[in-house]
Amino acid sequence: MSKTIKIVGNRTVTVISSDSSSECISENDKEMDARAVAAVKFAIKRARICKKPIAKYDAEMKKAYIITENGKKTYVG
Repeated sequence: MSKTIKIVGNRTVTVISSDSSSECISENDKEMDARAVAAVKFAIKRARICKKPIAKYDAEMKKAYIITENGKKTYVG
């Protein structure tokens, strides 16, 4: 099952659920998605090693927050 969401102007974004992704996404897109996920995981791991703050998003509160190296969570905005 897929769902299309209209955004600014004439541009649209199609959100595809995971159960129908195999029929809607090409092999090249799957590979690109896997590489993007791996790049983000590596960037977060590197930030932890370098003791830098990591930005995340709380979907329940609908707010961004930062986690510092000592584990302190600070909401932004």
